[in-house]
Amino acid sequence: MMQYSFHALTDPGRVRTNNEDAFVIDQASGVAVLADGMGGYNAGEVASGIATTSISAELVRWLSAGTRHSSAQIAQAIERCVNEANHAILDASIANLQYAGMGTTLVVGVFRGSRLVLGHVGDSRCYRLRGTVLEQITRDHSMLQEQVDAGVMTPAQAAVAPGKNLLTRALGVEDSARVEIHEHFVQDGDVYLMCSDGLTDMLDDKTIAAVIGNAGSLPAIASDLVARANANGGRDNVTVLLTLAGAATEKPGLMSRLFGTP
Repeated sequence: MMQYSFHALTDPGRVRTNNEDAFVIDQASGVAVLADGMGGYNAGEVASGIATTSISAELVRWLSAGTRHSSAQIAQAIERCVNEANHAILDASIANLQYAGMGTTLVVGVFRGSRLVLGHVGDSRCYRLRGTVLEQITRDHSMLQEQVDAGVMTPAQAAVAPGKNLLTRALGVEDSARVEIHEHFVQDGDVYLMCSDGLTDMLDDKTIAAVIGNAGSLPAIASDLVARANANGGRDNVTVLLTLAGAATEKPGLMSRLFGTP
């Protein structure tokens, strides 16, 4: 059986006084959820809080009811939980004028055995480092990404283009949540990084890969990523959630250093 280790860190950054990012980890169930809220004064943190707490609680409850779930069943559970969170955010924004217009991005993963069932909405991302290769395994739901997909601009042009925050999907803004869900097969030694755009707007993929590949402990990697994002301006809240697959004793080098064993 694959074993998983988790660690997350969030920081308001160097410009904002409040933190609208949120995360929840349930290691026993292999559930990890990250959200980046948006909206009026303090409303973003309300939306991200509703998303992370409600989705994680319901997924953990459902997963604990049985030991064998297919990937299709997990995907259906994620979709159901995301839609329930979407309605909860909408209801809260209608009931409270100060929350009007709030919403949130989302990344949610269920790590079970050698599988990761991953759902996302918006431009919060999940990366996978396998060996020395870092790959973004989510696709941003944004206007810029649509232009890249249409061949209007290259990924390099999109990285420096204005309008990074123009999303095509978010929770709490429509009656129906359009969550994109995929299954990924996990290999021993994989490192997964979920993050808000406060990280990816400040650091390029090459730098992120180098930090993870330097193989400090998961807390050290998280601290280094957040510190570098802040050193480059820290224009937004930054949250990183790291997951390591595999056992400490099964592979030397990267695995043992990440787990802090000799």
